[in-house]
Amino acid sequence: MEYKKLSNGVEMPMLGYGVYQVTPEECTRCVRDAIEVGYRAIDTAQAYSNEAEVGRAIVESGISRQELFITSKIWISNFGQEAAARSIDESLRKLGTDYIDLMLLHQPYNDYYGAYRALEEAYRAGKLRAIGVSNFYPGRLVDLYNFTEVKPMVNQIETHPFFQRDEDHKWMDKYGVAHTSWAPFDEGKKGIFTHPLISSIADKHGKTTGQVILRFLLQNDVILIPKTTHRERMIENMDIFDFTLDADDMARMRTLDEGQSSFFDHNSPEASEMVYGWV
Repeated sequence: MEYKKLSNGVEMPMLGYGVYQVTPEECTRCVRDAIEVGYRAIDTAQAYSNEAEVGRAIVESGISRQELFITSKIWISNFGQEAAARSIDESLRKLGTDYIDLMLLHQPYNDYYGAYRALEEAYRAGKLRAIGVSNFYPGRLVDLYNFTEVKPMVNQIETHPFFQRDEDHKWMDKYGVAHTSWAPFDEGKKGIFTHPLISSIADKHGKTTGQVILRFLLQNDVILIPKTTHRERMIENMDIFDFTLDADDMARMRTLDEGQSSFFDHNSPEASEMVYGWV
């Protein structure tokens, strides 16, 4: 496993297991499988409604808590300083742990400044080992960074071959914020797993298209949290540390970038209206 040293010195695995859209009924089994095949980083969120199931899997795994890196996220309905503070304690309770390795603000809406102050307080109290944000485009990330005391250490954003986020990555590098990808496979859109360009690179290395996609992002210094409910795919997704894409491979993969979201642009008023509808 490779690790990313965050700005406060905490080391975060570069590859973890994400549980977005994993139902509570499947979640405990999936997380237990992921830990058994070697994953040590698990990414969940309050909005996923499966924190308790993640916590149960951790207990059932028999792995010591210190060996695991657990990420969760505060949902926008819990924003504001007092509500966010209560929600952190509730996430700790559901996960069955005294601390969370990384806690993020899930969306750049509502009173995220108040919620971030709750992150800072919990960080100072030892409840959180690292803090950060998710879905913050560069303007909002730079604004937040410059008006907080404990600086965000991670920004988790949509990142995949069709939306590579080079400009976002440049700003994160400038401020020492680690870049994590959600939807590294673009949720299977646009025939990504059978794309001829990616397939040709996969054949060259004797790997799958999924492994090439993850390797491409990894070589761009992007932390990965791919989701699958299948144990064999969990194993496949982990098998990306024994090969390297060469300069030509990387250049060809960069031509796939369309420069726009496959889901929604968090800077748009339409996205704001949609997210408000989720509260």
